[in-house]
Amino acid sequence: MLNLFKVYWLLITIILLICITALSLWPAVSLPQVPGSDKTHHFISYGALMLPVALVRPKNLLYIACGFALFSGAIELIQPYVNRHGEWLDMAANVTGLFFGYVIAKVIVFCVDKKHKSQLPKS
Repeated sequence: MLNLFKVYWLLITIILLICITALSLWPAVSLPQVPGSDKTHHFISYGALMLPVALVRPKNLLYIACGFALFSGAIELIQPYVNRHGEWLDMAANVTGLFFGYVIAKVIVFCVDKKHKSQLPKS
């Protein structure tokens, strides 16, 4: 599964960005009722956005993360123009999701590396 992210991380990231953009700018009058908190949805969406990037660990990871945070702020600024409510608490949930997506990726990489090291033949 990790190899899938390593090969398709950019495609996965672009698809997630498109989905987040579409769902964030969809007019409020036609939003479906979804269980859970709005902040939880933001947290999970941006955590999922950060995960493939953090798993691959490109050189510019910090810049990409800052770009995602700025993207989040831009979405919140645009929302009032498409019959939505922009909230800075949504952006806080987004940035927190980015951080936790990074942390989850670090844990996954650590566990995979530890597993690989334990499978090496002992000399």
